[in-house]
Amino acid sequence: MTNNINNLTPGTDHVVIVGAGLAGLFCALKLAPRPVTLISAAPLGQGASSAWAQGGIAAAMADGDTPEAHAADTIAVGGGLVDEAVALRIAREAAPCIHDLLAYGVPFDRDLEGRLATGREAAHSARRIVHVRGDGAGAAIIAALSEAVRRTPSIRIVEGLAAEALFTEDGAVTGLQLRDASNPSARPILLAARAIVLATGGLGHLYAITTNPREAGGSGLAIAARAGAVIADPEFVQFHPTAIMAGRDPAPLATEALRGEGATLINGRGERFMTARHPLAELAPRDIVARGVFAEIAAGRGAFLDARQALGARFAERFPTVHASCIAAGIDPASQAIPIAPAAHYHMGGVAVDARGRSSIDGLWAAGEVSCTGAHGANRLASNSLLEAVVYAARVAEDIAGCAVPSPARLPEALVTSHGAVPDAAAVKRLRAMMSGRVGVIREADGLAEAVRSFAALEREAASIALRNMATAALLVTAAAWTRRESRGAHFRSDHPAELPDPARRTMTTLAAMREVADGLADSSTPRIAQPMLA
Repeated sequence: MTNNINNLTPGTDHVVIVGAGLAGLFCALKLAPRPVTLISAAPLGQGASSAWAQGGIAAAMADGDTPEAHAADTIAVGGGLVDEAVALRIAREAAPCIHDLLAYGVPFDRDLEGRLATGREAAHSARRIVHVRGDGAGAAIIAALSEAVRRTPSIRIVEGLAAEALFTEDGAVTGLQLRDASNPSARPILLAARAIVLATGGLGHLYAITTNPREAGGSGLAIAARAGAVIADPEFVQFHPTAIMAGRDPAPLATEALRGEGATLINGRGERFMTARHPLAELAPRDIVARGVFAEIAAGRGAFLDARQALGARFAERFPTVHASCIAAGIDPASQAIPIAPAAHYHMGGVAVDARGRSSIDGLWAAGEVSCTGAHGANRLASNSLLEAVVYAARVAEDIAGCAVPSPARLPEALVTSHGAVPDAAAVKRLRAMMSGRVGVIREADGLAEAVRSFAALEREAASIALRNMATAALLVTAAAWTRRESRGAHFRSDHPAELPDPARRTMTTLAAMREVADGLADSSTPRIAQPMLA
């Protein structure tokens, strides 16, 4: 049921979930019949990156495949930063999660014998991706779970409110500041809560070229960081190699499953260029393919996805979502190569959480892309994101079920900010352009330093809290990228193109530490590196 939050008085055991993508919806369902308030900035089923996911969910369910092989593939592409125990646990929990989703009505594709059909994607050693209608997994999963949530009486749905700040006291959450997502000048709404789950998604829309919806602007990361939460690996942003260049924002995605079915990458001369870059060619890890596509575009040769021979007339039936995007752009993928470019797609970093989804702030859990579990390391394996979201949403629900949540505390009388001016469009455009130009597929010291100074100033001076939160998230990514003077996974520094010798180190940091980096860059032409708690 959908209700106005002003009519809500949380009880002792009440849980607030912020975000209605896959992690938020699944966590709410798993908590039933415990009372839950599910807060979504967009109408339920919209505004979540999960709904845009085309590839599917990775799960070792086919004959001859094993969770151990799945975990090994995950570890192999993660640039030495994957928590191996986390990767193995997630892989082992994959099959039960698929059966959970089937029980909620998700219509995964089946073969002629009625078994779940599986496909292969980049850097997987086996066919282990379960799909829905070829490229519609995300939308189908969100639709099925949204319907299940609406049927669950213990879940109160609040649409149209965006979380813009967390309240804490003595290291524990006490509530949220919310605001009408369609009216930034409206007065804020305060909600007392001692158990909050952040499931707000990623930050791809901080970039000018992205596959993410507008709502994926890093707000959850920002409000957790501003409340003092430890942030893990924020510098690692994955760029999908094959966003369709059709003049749309966000850019439509050409799923990796196309390459799994034999589509190739060519330049404007018709030459395949990935064969010279990696033994797996088009099925190399995403960071390598993204840099290959980027290099062809930078050299003026352009980059295209060619499915004419692999699929031809079967394209529309096998990949209807991609086909529709192409046709809308005036491209017939059965007879034409598809113009592509790398686009910000997934954030491997986020709020640092433990095996139960707990953050460093008492009473604050995180699941989905806003969190960082250690499963992806420096470079996410294809189709592991939806799996991680389901696994950790279930773990968070299980952990909360075993907790006695204190009565809501009295919220502070002072607002984080009372003004909520509409974000300055020109400032947002500059921020997104700088993220793409300075903190994109290829990075270097001077560009990163310029971006750090810009975002730090914007965070201090922004007239709207929405813009300030965008600047906070951008600063976390950029300052950590400046600090990591090596290339690893999706983080590529042209001035430091090699990995540092082992041991590989994860970033565990705070907003305060990243502000120190910015202060050092502002105060000195040869700034010191602040200590971002590398572990």
